[in-house]
Amino acid sequence: FFFQAEDGIRDKLVTGVQTCALPICTMRLLFLLVLLAPQVTQGQLRQRTEVGGGLGTMNYTGDIVRTYNPGFSRPAATLFYRVNFSQVVSLKTSITFGSIAGNDRRNPLDPAATKRNASFKSGIVEIAPVFEYHFIDWRDGRRHVRYTPYLFAGLGFFLFSNRLTYIPDPSIQVPFTTPPNYSRVQMSIPFGGGFKYVLNPNWYLGIEFGMRETFTDFLDGISSGNRKYKSYRYGNPRDLDNYFFLGLTLTRTFYEIPCATSPY
Repeated sequence: FFFQAEDGIRDKLVTGVQTCALPICTMRLLFLLVLLAPQVTQGQLRQRTEVGGGLGTMNYTGDIVRTYNPGFSRPAATLFYRVNFSQVVSLKTSITFGSIAGNDRRNPLDPAATKRNASFKSGIVEIAPVFEYHFIDWRDGRRHVRYTPYLFAGLGFFLFSNRLTYIPDPSIQVPFTTPPNYSRVQMSIPFGGGFKYVLNPNWYLGIEFGMRETFTDFLDGISSGNRKYKSYRYGNPRDLDNYFFLGLTLTRTFYEIPCATSPY
């Protein structure tokens, strides 16, 4: 337009633009800030930290129970603290209490397990930091999706105390072998997944299932033994024991609004 105008008109237009450019730009900038103020405030609102707890069950696989069997589930509870690094990545640190159990009489694996006739109960206390990855940006208030599936994995430590019981077979007359010493504090690799659903801006529900891969064969107190005596008081030392947690959780979210800082 400027290149097509005559010289006099062009000079007037340029002068007018130079005169009104600053006020117009300022007004436009103020108007834009007014429009964006709610979005900026909403963008600054972050669910940085969360606390929660849950109830569920623990289960175990090992020398007495080889596959996940809900019939051997025992009560468990968990408390946790979560830090959200982004809309989809979080770090959760939890402490979980529960117990596991198994019994050869209820579900013998084979004739040898029937002869062994052992049962155990073990209490477990676990501390585990895990990273969580959420597949949906569910924290965005402008979205209608208020749920997300997620996966988690991390590193944990647990303390266990088991009580193993044998009911001896009178037909088996062999020396009793004392089990070897082993540490009651062990390391685990927790991993699994779950589903979260928003109840309101401050609370949401979750369901989670996770496995704890361990590095011990003594959760049930049964491992290697002297097989030449045929006492059947042994298991497979190469088949390490694992335990599981299945539970419902309730989470309380705390919002953080960053304060303005002076640029000077």
